[in-house]
Parts: sequence; structure tokens; C-alpha cells
Amino acid sequence: MVKIEAVIKPHKLDAVKEALVKVGVSGMTVSEVRGFGKQKGHEDIPGGETFTIEFLPKLKLEIVCSDGERDKILEAISRAAKTGKIGDGKIFVSPVTDAVRIRTSEKGDAAVQ
Repeated sequence: MVKIEAVIKPHKLDAVKEALVKVGVSGMTVSEVRGFGKQKGHEDIPGGETFTIEFLPKLKLEIVCSDGERDKILEAISRAAKTGKIGDGKIFVSPVTDAVRIRTSEKGDAAVQ
């Protein structure tokens, strides 16, 4: 099993969710996060006063899946989240050694399906 964490632009959530449902993803966790990368924030001028926003709003998606589902999920996220502009985000993949469904005590792949 692997854990896929994707940091994306908030306005891309619906497109990414639709793409993931099409490839068979049945669940994910979404968190509101803030951060910066190469774009290093941006300047805003509300009411004529300039200030810099250093941490931009992003969304973090977390999906735990079997190794066999990994590539199609990565492709779906990449395709749906891409705008071609700086700040599109990143995807991280980490190994998961075990999972337990609390309600039924199922373990491993059975717990994440």
C-alpha cells in the first residue's frame, strides 16, 4: 500500500475529485493548508495598501491505496490539477506498512477498499 499526498490549488478540487472517482477512488481526505514554493507568495493591494501574502492557501489530498492503483491515481491527479502555471502543486508518495478499519478490524488492503 502507498499513501498519496497531493497539494493542489483550491479551485482545482472539483476537477481532481471527478478524475479520481472516474479511476475508482472511493475515498480521500481533504485538508485546507497554507504554504509556499517557488512562487513565494504574492502581493495584494486591498484599499490601496500593498502587503505580501507569504503563505498561499492550498488543499492537501490524502489517499491510501494498493500498489496497483498508484499509477492511475497519480496520473488522474496530475492531469486534473495542472494549469501549466507556477504553483500547481506537488504529489508525494510514501509506503504504508499497515491499515486498520476501526469498525470491522479489517487490516491491510481490505481496510482501504
